[in-house]
Amino acid sequence: MSPKVRVALYWLASCGGCEESQVDAISDKIDIISNLEIVFWPVAMDFKKEDVEKLPDESIDVAVINGGVRLKEHVEMVKLLRRKSKIVIAYGSCASWGGIPGLANLYDINEVLSRVYSEVPTLQEKGVMPRPKSVTNEGMEIELTEVLPMLLPLDAVIDVDYYIPGCPPTPETFLKALETLLSGNLPPRKSVIGASTRALCEECPLNKTKPDKVLIKEIRRIYNTKIDPSKCLLVQGIPCLGPVTRGGCNAKCPRVGSPCIGCYGPLDKHIDYGAKAISFIASILDLNDENEIKKALDNGIPDPAGLVHKFTLPASRLKVNLKRGEHK
Repeated sequence: MSPKVRVALYWLASCGGCEESQVDAISDKIDIISNLEIVFWPVAMDFKKEDVEKLPDESIDVAVINGGVRLKEHVEMVKLLRRKSKIVIAYGSCASWGGIPGLANLYDINEVLSRVYSEVPTLQEKGVMPRPKSVTNEGMEIELTEVLPMLLPLDAVIDVDYYIPGCPPTPETFLKALETLLSGNLPPRKSVIGASTRALCEECPLNKTKPDKVLIKEIRRIYNTKIDPSKCLLVQGIPCLGPVTRGGCNAKCPRVGSPCIGCYGPLDKHIDYGAKAISFIASILDLNDENEIKKALDNGIPDPAGLVHKFTLPASRLKVNLKRGEHK
């Protein structure tokens, strides 16, 4: 009998969706658990940092880490898991490129904290900021970890072996990745596993309605547009990012009349996802007058960074606070 694969799972700055996809995947194929020995998964079991520290170096076969690196504690934990693991996988968009939480990099950290603790309308006590240290009524001292100036993708802190894309990765993507790892026939390091090597359009059923050259006069927003579910969204003026996004999710969003927003990230040949997305949108906008172009973009894409870098800003080549022009 082959020895079980020793697996560690950990989350950083994320929403919990990646854990849901992992549980869904295993539930769909429960027999795969017989091949795994989970040695660390604090979101689901009572594991502590000390449990990992006691393990010999490289005694964990695979560490699956999701979420972006936002706290000093995150840095400490991923460095520990890197030392204890033979293979480290960045699981999901946040770990791979920063994800949606990475859009906070558009702002100074003090602006972020002020928004969260002072400006959000639903706050009960506005202006109560977290303190590095505090003492409870029972006399217990509590120390909070430090928040980093910017959110970082996992590979900005440690060496990553493989990437599994998605927000979250579909159960099918996770199972394909697991099957690849369990097969022993590993792809080259730094590869994306579990997903396609081709653009999402290739698996989209609406692709057959897309002309060879898409040209539009107007960019529309989905909330005020009546969508024809049988017709390519790009032809309808909806900025769908399928042509520049990696496939592997089976085009779940376009199949229900919603545009691809890029959660499976760039194709191997793309250097910067946002730059590629901007270039693509420019190529289909059939306007020459500068004022008309500005009007189309203002009306159709009020949040350019949120569209083209929704999942990839921290891993992009910008590396700046865009609102202040400060290099980080």
